[in-house]
Amino acid sequence: MIEPARYRTVLGAYPTGVCLITAVDDDGVRTGMVVGSFTSISLDPPLVGFFPDKGSSTFPGIERAGRFCVNVLGSDQLALCQRFASKNPDKFLDLSHGTSPSGQPVFDEALAWIDCAIERIEDIGDHWLVVGRVEALDLCGGDAPLLFHRGGYHSSVAL
Repeated sequence: MIEPARYRTVLGAYPTGVCLITAVDDDGVRTGMVVGSFTSISLDPPLVGFFPDKGSSTFPGIERAGRFCVNVLGSDQLALCQRFASKNPDKFLDLSHGTSPSGQPVFDEALAWIDCAIERIEDIGDHWLVVGRVEALDLCGGDAPLLFHRGGYHSSVAL
């Protein structure tokens, strides 16, 4: 049996990029969640994915929306990351943002954004695999990504 703490420690040696997944449901309710589990899946067709925890209180809003926008966070967006990683009920309060072509929140300071429709959701252990069909994407600027490594956020990882 692999102990969960040991699993996290060992896998924490692998740095991950940090993304903010945003969505707006049919009632206009905005939601957002921070993930370090975003990945490219396929070039043809263009598919991406992320893995929200089954216990997430935020993911049901994204699922209801049927679409999402990935905001790739830059190293200077730690405060935004921490805000959306919190249990704050209105994470968008007093934050300005643009919108993707499908109307999902896009933060101008993000390194890039990827606008997606949910293609499917798969049951994977204690997480969901959310597969998104990419409909639009763009680079915004900046060049240093926000990374998560060994239990903390970094602008770069010493190699």
